[in-house]
Amino acid sequence: MEKNDTKSLHIAMFPWLAMGHLIPFFHLSKILAQKGHEISYISTPKNLDRIPKIPPKLSNLIKLVPLPFPKIESLPEFAESSMDIPYQKAQFLKIAFDHLESPLVNFLKTADPKIDWVIFDYASHWLPNITSKLGISSAYFSLFTAATQAFLGPPSLLLNDKFTRSKPEDFCRVPEWIPFESDIRYRIHEVTKYTEGAVGNESGVSDTERFLVSIDRCDLVLFRTIYEFEPEWFDLVCQLYQKPVIPLGVLPPLLENGELEGYENFKKWLDAQRVNSVVYVALGSEAVLSQVELNELALGLERSGYPFFWAIRKSIVESTPFPDGFLERIKGRGIVYVGWVPQVKILSHSSIGGFLTHCGWNSAIEGLTFGRVLIFFPVMNDQGLNVRLLSGKKLGVEILRNEQNGWFTHDMVAESIKVAMSGEGGERLRANVARIMEMFGDKSKNDHYIDSCIHNLVNMGK
Repeated sequence: MEKNDTKSLHIAMFPWLAMGHLIPFFHLSKILAQKGHEISYISTPKNLDRIPKIPPKLSNLIKLVPLPFPKIESLPEFAESSMDIPYQKAQFLKIAFDHLESPLVNFLKTADPKIDWVIFDYASHWLPNITSKLGISSAYFSLFTAATQAFLGPPSLLLNDKFTRSKPEDFCRVPEWIPFESDIRYRIHEVTKYTEGAVGNESGVSDTERFLVSIDRCDLVLFRTIYEFEPEWFDLVCQLYQKPVIPLGVLPPLLENGELEGYENFKKWLDAQRVNSVVYVALGSEAVLSQVELNELALGLERSGYPFFWAIRKSIVESTPFPDGFLERIKGRGIVYVGWVPQVKILSHSSIGGFLTHCGWNSAIEGLTFGRVLIFFPVMNDQGLNVRLLSGKKLGVEILRNEQNGWFTHDMVAESIKVAMSGEGGERLRANVARIMEMFGDKSKNDHYIDSCIHNLVNMGK
C-alpha cells in the first residue's frame, strides 16, 4: 500500500566538510523543513557555526547535531573544513571525516524519533552499510552534474580489475561507456591536481572509489539538477546506476536577510554602475593561485576596461601579492574585497553582467539563475568537466589556456571578458543564458521536483 505523502519524515543530513557541500545540504534542509519534515543536520562544531542561521520559523524542525572533530596529526589545529587547509592536505581531512563514523552511528541508533532517511555525501562511502543494518534508508546527494558523475562511470567498475585510471592521461579521454558524442573530458593541466585524490592516497580510499561505493550501496541517488538541462546525461546515469535516480531541481539560491551581512559596504558602488556592466570575480573557497596566475588575472581585468568586483580569499592575498601598482590603478573602477561576501546578493544586482568563475556547480547555478554570462576559469576537481558541459551549451566563454601546462596571459583574460560582456558572439551567449535563467528560476518547476522527491522518500523508506 502506498504511504501518505503527508507523513512527516525525520531526515538526517550528513555533508562532506567543505563549504560548497555544507551550504547546499543546509539549503535542502530548509526546503524539506518548510514542507513539514524534521531535519537533523550533522557536522562538526566549527562547520555548524559557519552555516547560515536557522530561520526562526524553522527552528523547531531543524536541529544541529555536532560531532566532535577528531585530532589528526597532519592537520592544522582548528582545521575542520577544506577551506582551512591547502589542497594537498585534503586526504588527511578525509581521514578525520572517516573517524566521525563512530559518533555518527551512536546518534543514528539513539535518535528520537527514529531516523527515516540519511541523505549523505560522496565522502562517507561507508555510511550505506551502516544505515542498512540499522533499518534506515540512505540517499546519496550528488552536488555534481549528471554529466560529471557519468564521466566517473558505473559502480560496476569497482569489480573490474582492468579499471585503473592511474595516470592523469586516463582522465583526458571520453570514457567508453558514454554512448553519444561528447567532448566532456579533462585537460591535462586540470586533471593533475584531481588525480591526487581520484586515485590512491593517504586516506586509503580514492575519491573515485568513494563516489562509486556511495552510489552502489545507497537506496536512492539525488541530483541537484533539472532533467531538461542535461537529459541525455541524466538518462545515462540512470542506465549506469541501475537504481532509482531522482532530480531535485537546481535548488535556486534564496535572498535571505540573515545572509546579507556586509552587503551595504558594496551596494553604493554597485548602484553607481551601469546595468550589466560589471564583471563579478570569485574562484571559490578552495582555489589556490600561483603568483603568475594571480598577476595575469589581475592585469587582464585591468586591461579589459570593464568595472569589476573581485572577491578573493585572505589566504591567497597573504601568500600571493598583486602586481605592483595594480590596486592604485584600478581605484574607482574596480573593487578587490578580501574575505567572504554575500555572493548571491551581489550576483542578483542589476549592474552585474558577467561572472568570472571557477565553475563549481554551485556557483554556476547561482550565476545562471540571475542571468549572468559565465567566464570560465576552472581550478580543480570537477570544474573542468563543468566548463565543457556549459561551454557546449554556449552559456559562457572560457579563458584560453595551454592544454598541457595551463599557461595563459592577461590578454587572453581581457579578450574573454570582452566577448562575454559585449563582443562578437556575446549576444548569443546572453540569449542562451536568459533561457537557462528562466529554466533554473522557475519556482513551479523546482517545487515540482522537490514534491516528487518527497513523494519518493515517503514511499521508498524502509
